[in-house]
Amino acid sequence: MSTARTTPRQGRPPGWPVPAALMVFWTIPLTAGFFRLVQLAGGPAVMPADHRFTGFPVALVGHIVGAAVFALVGAFQFGPALRRRSWHRRAGRVLSVAGLMVAASALWLTLFYEAQPGTGDLLYVLRLVFASAMAACLVLGFTAIRRRDIPAHRAWMIRAYALGLGAGTQVFTEGIGQALFGTGSVSGDLAKGAAWVINLSVAEWVIRHPTTPRRRRTGRAAARRTPATI
Repeated sequence: MSTARTTPRQGRPPGWPVPAALMVFWTIPLTAGFFRLVQLAGGPAVMPADHRFTGFPVALVGHIVGAAVFALVGAFQFGPALRRRSWHRRAGRVLSVAGLMVAASALWLTLFYEAQPGTGDLLYVLRLVFASAMAACLVLGFTAIRRRDIPAHRAWMIRAYALGLGAGTQVFTEGIGQALFGTGSVSGDLAKGAAWVINLSVAEWVIRHPTTPRRRRTGRAAARRTPATI
């Protein structure tokens, strides 16, 4: 009788580094959003007041809450252990709704609220383009999984998350842009736009270079190398 010994845990991909890194990336925009909600609720003015938002701006509140849910749920979708469970499917529905809330509120804020001081027409166009692209990616990801096209579903959802992560990347691109080109409106708009472009570039690289579970390769290789025993 031939047997092949394998080690089930050998080569198992780590489950937490990627979600943890994504949550660190979200820390600054989510913290700023939390303080803005506290301020709108009548709490201490930790952040500078923004005259564009008075009373209870539903679009802004929905954008912040949606972004928080999208960030948290989306980060854990990248954990290999969680992808093997039914949690991934249930969380995916929450992620889609939260992501559409973020995209829709971003479009509403761009179209119907006064522009942020120091920004120009370029950023106005970029926000419309990338918010619409994020919504489209989420819809395409949902339709792909409905027809059981898992590779397409994975690709569209990664793109959507990358676009949603733009606010986190903008912390770095704006800082670098200001250091190199000053604080003009055009350079600021380009720095913000660069964040979405960078995120989409990384997303495309991840989509085109999927990680193959090492555990399967290790088990198969061990089976080939292990001599048959009687």
